Amino acid sequence: MISTQGSPQTRDESVPTPAEAVEEAVAEPGEVTAPAEREAPKGRRRIGVLLGVALVAFLIDLGTKLLVVARLENHAAIKVIGDVVTFQVIRNSGAAFGMGQALTIVFTVIAASVIVVIWRIARRLYSLPWAIALGLLLGGALGNLTDRLFRSPSAFRGHVVDFISVQHFAVFNLADSAIVCGGILVVLLSFRGSNPDGTVHQPAGKGGSGKGEAGVGDADEDRPGPSA
Repeated sequence: MISTQGSPQTRDESVPTPAEAVEEAVAEPGEVTAPAEREAPKGRRRIGVLLGVALVAFLIDLGTKLLVVARLENHAAIKVIGDVVTFQVIRNSGAAFGMGQALTIVFTVIAASVIVVIWRIARRLYSLPWAIALGLLLGGALGNLTDRLFRSPSAFRGHVVDFISVQHFAVFNLADSAIVCGGILVVLLSFRGSNPDGTVHQPAGKGGSGKGEAGVGDADEDRPGPSA
């Protein structure tokens, strides 16, 4: 009896049917993407933490500035720790700690750019420490940017309200403090190898990378060499 290929009488098990070939073709992309899925950061994004920290830092900075302008401006300085730390209102046209007073509009643009960069990073933010650090940076940047946009003498050239005076150092505000603390935390996290997406990178040759390279070497040693 003559039968066609793939019939029950003559089918060769080593030859896949068209349906099996389609299933294998569909399964192959899944096998390629599976490792990538395992490497994807786990947990939930920390945008809420970032926004919460930023909002608290911004409101505290704004509230203290409104208070000191109403109570301390054009008045004698208040001694907090003798002559070492005092409260006195100073309108600052420069950056943090009074630097670059001739570049007011430049610092306004820089502050706005920092906010945009932080928001872009937030889309892949899964690390809680990074969320806190970026929240401090965002809240501080928003605090000083608000002064530059809405305070005198004009929009984009407004002077920032500084009121914490440290002897032999500078006069600054809480927004400056939030920016500095956030920046220090970012440096520490980067030094430890922490990434905003929650992963941790290690130097080449250590940890998993070193083992991976060793595995490749072992596989090469098992392969038969070329015949003489």
